[in-house]
Amino acid sequence: MAVTKISNKKKQQSYISIPSPMLGQISSSSLESLLISPKKKTPSSSRLSSLVKTPRFCLFFIVIFGFLGMLMMFSSFDPLYAPVSQTPCGVSVQEHVFSLNGHSRLQQNSFAESNVKMGGDGGDLDVESGFWKQPDGLGYRPCLEFSGEYRKQSEVIVKDRVKYLMVVVAGGMNQQRNQIVDAVVIARILGAALVVPNLQVNAIWGDESEFSDIFDLDHFKKVLQSDVRIVSSLPSTHLMTRPVEEKHVPINMTPQWIRSHYMRKMRREGVLLIRGLDSRLSKDLPSDLQKLRCKVAFHALRFAPPIMELGNKLTERMRSKGPYLALHLRMEKDVWVRTGCLPGFDPELDAIVIKERKQKPELLTSRSNMTFHERKLAGLCPLNAMEVARLLKALGAPQSARIYWAGGNPLGGKDALQPLITEFPQFYNKEDLALPGELEPFSKKASVMAAIDYIVSENSNVFMPSHGGNMGRALQGQRAYAGHKKTITPNKRQMLPHFLNPSLSETEFNKIIMDLHQESMGQPELRSNKAGKDVTKYPANECMCSTSSRQKQ
Repeated sequence: MAVTKISNKKKQQSYISIPSPMLGQISSSSLESLLISPKKKTPSSSRLSSLVKTPRFCLFFIVIFGFLGMLMMFSSFDPLYAPVSQTPCGVSVQEHVFSLNGHSRLQQNSFAESNVKMGGDGGDLDVESGFWKQPDGLGYRPCLEFSGEYRKQSEVIVKDRVKYLMVVVAGGMNQQRNQIVDAVVIARILGAALVVPNLQVNAIWGDESEFSDIFDLDHFKKVLQSDVRIVSSLPSTHLMTRPVEEKHVPINMTPQWIRSHYMRKMRREGVLLIRGLDSRLSKDLPSDLQKLRCKVAFHALRFAPPIMELGNKLTERMRSKGPYLALHLRMEKDVWVRTGCLPGFDPELDAIVIKERKQKPELLTSRSNMTFHERKLAGLCPLNAMEVARLLKALGAPQSARIYWAGGNPLGGKDALQPLITEFPQFYNKEDLALPGELEPFSKKASVMAAIDYIVSENSNVFMPSHGGNMGRALQGQRAYAGHKKTITPNKRQMLPHFLNPSLSETEFNKIIMDLHQESMGQPELRSNKAGKDVTKYPANECMCSTSSRQKQ
């Protein structure tokens, strides 16, 4: 705090420079009484006035005044959350908020800079340039305009009180999502009401969550009320009915096959029960049914409010310092076992995987005749932490980048992640970001924990999976539907030989990796060019319309 003395011929005044935050705490009259001497002096005040004019008193007064001001400024300061002002250095983030008819609008969110369990200064990160630059969306936007015939049929379908479809969905949360999407479409094909899907207890994680524990059931019903009637349970008229059960569902079911095989049974018994629905419905459906798939995946299947609330809190904590990258790391033991791959950084861990695979050969998915090395070069293995770190560096990720990593605990624990942490110290997962007790209600629900990861990853500026899988595919489609937010798809098959080439300089390596990924950054990709692929992974151009003449062919 500075004191400046200005002299003239008749009098001398002291001007005190006061920090602006303190001005709000002191009235103008209080300041005036402090800085202006009274014109009339009583005998008792004369002595006090002469004391005030002494340099020692002025210096003492300034120190005391400054100390009191600092106390007022910091008396209610919370180092975890309190910003200096409402939106200082706020980072403006554009989010797509979709109405039910498929049209989108942009919503501006501003998050104040705060110290949320993470260090570093994000002020030098530019969302619009370098690593954080978003791909050209080519004017694509959500477009779910159903045909007149579809809307006409809807009036009859939603009034039906005779036919009911029950489904049992299995697997992890993202597998369950896929099966729920297909269950709605099958109910529509059969003109039946859909009983809220039953979630089978997850054999690996022991998760006993029900539909409403993970998804917003009221929202689900409301969004689909004009497409398919959703009921929480069978009506009393059908409670004693023994449902026709279909356990063995063929692959690539078409609407014609479904009607010819199920309709007569459903009309006779009133209730059809289907299990094992995972990836059984054809990916190539009529236009209206493809749009219905998108409507279910991107509009109807919203997570339950408690999950959304916590997921959005963690998102804000990541965003508070600027843009962030989300990684979905597939490094759990069961992933290494099922894929026929090895972690590759610790011989002891490799031995554990090999032993488990020998004991349970049924866990190994297709191409069992391939060696580990052949699988690796074919791009069938997850990337380990060292490979992810090298890839991100080559693609221009700054060392100061904040990274949120989603996924289960890796085989080898934190040591398995060390190469990534060394290169990118600002490395967090939900356990790092959550306050004490926030995750406790969901700690034994693997599907809910996966849903939290999904929310934070979907909201990230950049997303990259270390391997394929249901979550990676679901997020790729979700981010495309939200305006083609940057999503990096590692080109493992072509890049891994260069990882094994020690003769390449870092500059050469980086250029090769960058060139290999120029077209793998989340740009629009038409599903018509992706034979047999899911429209919920490639929503353009069946669920999205382009206002631009520049379309990726």
